[in-house]
Amino acid sequence: MLPNVLEVARQLIRERVTTGATVVDATMGNGNDTLFLAQLVGARGRVIAYDIQPQAIDNTRMRLERENVLDRVELRLDSHEKMSQLTEPVSAIMFNLGYLPGGNKQITTKASSTIKAIEAGMGTLKPGGIMTIVVYWGHPAGVAEKEAVETFCAELPQTEYLVLKYQYLNQRNQAPFLLAVERR
Repeated sequence: MLPNVLEVARQLIRERVTTGATVVDATMGNGNDTLFLAQLVGARGRVIAYDIQPQAIDNTRMRLERENVLDRVELRLDSHEKMSQLTEPVSAIMFNLGYLPGGNKQITTKASSTIKAIEAGMGTLKPGGIMTIVVYWGHPAGVAEKEAVETFCAELPQTEYLVLKYQYLNQRNQAPFLLAVERR
């Protein structure tokens, strides 16, 4: 069976992140990717995770405490645009666009802030690093965000970045897809 978009995103991250690395979860949500990254970087690594919703911070904190990895994660109640303030290079950045599963579906990622966050992340991504962007676009703000993110990524200079799109074509509704940006 072909892997889903999340499995492919995690495999791409696994191939590039080593113990002790610094990585970013740009859209913390319920902490699934934050936990994955914390386990991947190990006790000497660092995860910086962003979300604008206190519920996301609380859900993630509980998940990380249960797994005893909270000490390697910095939870930031802030927009992912604030990645521009990071001063150290990162090995990987994960985005899951859309809304908080189980949360208020009216609060979603938006095209303008997502593009700013992607740009900020590209400025911190080290050569050979990877950014994965899972685009969930089956909600009102999702179509505009999808179009903006795809256009932005398609226009990245190929001498500096490789961009992959992984998508199932024969799915009903607006199936999520993956964009992966590797810095050369």
